[in-house]
Amino acid sequence: MKGYKKTSETIWKGRTSDTTAYLHEKVIFINLATESLALRSQKAFGLVGYSCDTGVHRNHGRIGAAEGPIHIRQALAKLPNHLKPSSQLLDVGTIQCEDGDMETAQLLLSKQVTNLLSNNIFPLVVGGGHDIAYGHFKGIDTFLNVKKQNTTLGIINFDAHFDLRNLKGQGNSGTPFFQIASDCKKEQKKFNYLCLGIREDANTEDLFKTANALGVHYITNEAFQMYRWNAIQKEIQQFTSQVDHLYITIDLDGFSSAYAPGVSAASPMGFAPNMVLASLQEIIKTKKVLSLDIAEMNPNYDIDGQTAKLAASLLHFTMHKTDLL
Repeated sequence: MKGYKKTSETIWKGRTSDTTAYLHEKVIFINLATESLALRSQKAFGLVGYSCDTGVHRNHGRIGAAEGPIHIRQALAKLPNHLKPSSQLLDVGTIQCEDGDMETAQLLLSKQVTNLLSNNIFPLVVGGGHDIAYGHFKGIDTFLNVKKQNTTLGIINFDAHFDLRNLKGQGNSGTPFFQIASDCKKEQKKFNYLCLGIREDANTEDLFKTANALGVHYITNEAFQMYRWNAIQKEIQQFTSQVDHLYITIDLDGFSSAYAPGVSAASPMGFAPNMVLASLQEIIKTKKVLSLDIAEMNPNYDIDGQTAKLAASLLHFTMHKTDLL
């Protein structure tokens, strides 16, 4: 299958046990080039890689995020398994950006996401640049349209950046939510977008104007602090109560480089993991979350695998909190 690669089982390594104590002992590998997914009646999570940093390059960022999915998988493999015995963790391979054709990679990703959701599998997508979000969203949107559900989708983005850059020519890692907003306008759908951790030193005045014009909800990084948790919790509750489904996207460059040095646009001024974990728990307990992705993991700049481990822990947290629902 062009633009697709099955995951090598050698990536998933770790301690061994007499049971499935670790995730590398729990994972099931699926080659979508030769196998079809089956509708799941039990809880199932489908891990998808998005090996693409073309959007980062177009956005004048540091390339290297195309290798992010491998490193995140390696870190996730070593973590303990607390999923229910009946729940499944599937690795369904990686979408690859060939010859810089990001648009085709996004299209392939969208089909993959639709396929997973249609088979009652929770997509966990790892990248790769934040252009991952446009392909991911399109896959969710297609799934909801096919089901002919007149439902609303909310996007929650943990990020330092709005990623609402005006689309001039080709898309990039800074345009996905502008593209989504444009699609929503064409289809006469409301653009429901909440950003947590937005930095004033990472967005131009024009981007704030665009966000305000589009009705974007956001909490600045200055306010995204644990001492303000009650106010943040209310903002999340208000946003999630107004939509039927939720899509979560986490840009690792939103974290302080103290926690995530291995990203495309690092800064010491970002947020801390405890804020994201508290917010994720609040969001997941709504039982509205359809899928999640993690973007901008750049192993070229990581230190002792710290950023890959952070990404893996976020996936681990999401899976296990979702598994309890």
